[in-house]
Amino acid sequence: MALYLGLDTGTSGTKAVLIDESGRLLASDLQEYGLSTPRPQWAEQHPDTDWWEAAVKAIQGVLAKAGKSGAEVAGVGLTGQMHGSVFLDKSLKVLRPALLWCDSRTGAECAEITEALGGAEGCFEILGQPVFTSFTAPKIVWLRKNEPAVYEKVAQVLLPKDYIRFKLTGELAAEVSDASGTSLFDVRKRTWSKEALAKLGIPSEWLPRVVESPEQTGVISAEAAALTGLKAGTPVVGGGGDQAAGAVGCGVVSTGQVVSSLGTSGVVFAHSDTAAIDPQMRVQTFCHAVPGTWGQMGCVISAGGSLRWYRDTFAAGTSYNDITAGAATAPAGCEGLLYLPYLAGERNPYFDPDARGVFFGATLRSTKGAVLEGVSYAFKDLFTLFAEMGVPVSEIRASGGGAKSPFWLQLMADVIEKKHVLLTIDEGPALGAALLAAVGTGAYASVPEACAATVSTRPGAEPDATQSAVYNRYYPTYRALYPALQESFAQVARLPL
Repeated sequence: MALYLGLDTGTSGTKAVLIDESGRLLASDLQEYGLSTPRPQWAEQHPDTDWWEAAVKAIQGVLAKAGKSGAEVAGVGLTGQMHGSVFLDKSLKVLRPALLWCDSRTGAECAEITEALGGAEGCFEILGQPVFTSFTAPKIVWLRKNEPAVYEKVAQVLLPKDYIRFKLTGELAAEVSDASGTSLFDVRKRTWSKEALAKLGIPSEWLPRVVESPEQTGVISAEAAALTGLKAGTPVVGGGGDQAAGAVGCGVVSTGQVVSSLGTSGVVFAHSDTAAIDPQMRVQTFCHAVPGTWGQMGCVISAGGSLRWYRDTFAAGTSYNDITAGAATAPAGCEGLLYLPYLAGERNPYFDPDARGVFFGATLRSTKGAVLEGVSYAFKDLFTLFAEMGVPVSEIRASGGGAKSPFWLQLMADVIEKKHVLLTIDEGPALGAALLAAVGTGAYASVPEACAATVSTRPGAEPDATQSAVYNRYYPTYRALYPALQESFAQVARLPL
């Protein structure tokens, strides 16, 4: 039976999974790396010493764990963190560390780009979404303004997974779901926006060709084969941005299905057969990894990232399980202690890079639990927006590391007041990338067919009406905190470091 490999270039590490044609997981391997933060709200990683070295080790590791030869792999799919910018020179060498999705240094550049595109109305017409610090175009403009000597050498700009594609195949290519998050892409037409590129003065030749997610983009080169153990000539498909690929891995490929992902960032992604765009642009509409479809998506930038920050800052050496067990002992609502999880600014619904994390309402009795509740309230914000937009939600499929905590999963169900189900196999974006490889190499005729044959769910958590009532009493106060603090956030951001 043919095997398929999915490779996820994530924020905290690179993960490889190996599945067979039935979707059975044979093995997974994770190679971790760090995050460089040279200044507040900066976030960088090096494509070669972080991502590529980890990719090689993860591929080697997953083949060894499965006891399989690279010659048995029929296709490779790629996914990874979205929006990051890899700047290459004319020799296709990396010029500087990549600026990541969680890097929010580009507030001024976002304002500049928005003005160049004709304000909010122009962004809606050209891009179908606002410009935010996470996205790629502001990073390009930042480089032009702040590192002109580097900018003058740029010949190609790639997204994280597409750099790994280049290292594996020697080919330069992108695909529609990841390209949707660059502020340089027309999501309605599923192609690079000539108008945006022209208005921003960014050469179109800097961007690679763009394909649909299951489309083959190249084959494993002899050099990459020697390093990884894969067979030279193995097809590599377009793959998807981590959220679109994660939706495929969760089987979210028809209307009404929604994935709620609790990773470093938190994302709610709903499948859509049309490019329905919120006129107020409070959530994004990106191209889905299912050809000819889209996804409405909202992001909580510091979801699991808030828990990691809390652990590293206040509970060093404590396991996540111990932290969530402690949180479970706190009363619902934490007696009024509220947490805004805006450690790196916030995307939806505010698109505010200046937003900051806040604990509000502390007393001498305050203990644990507010961090998890605050992140869950931020997810409720996203589902509230979906309801206002008329996005149907018939089933929520919970994914990511946070969903593995029974307490946090139940908390999410109680706060959002909707049933959550779990995946039988929850390998997230890497699994979706492997399924895209199976489609692209002919094992399945379509992405929905592949998901129907391989993805299944199991019970998760039903909302508890009593607990939900408590959270509903605190939620309006949570929602009121950001508007009350918005100007203060901006004032703090303007202070000298």
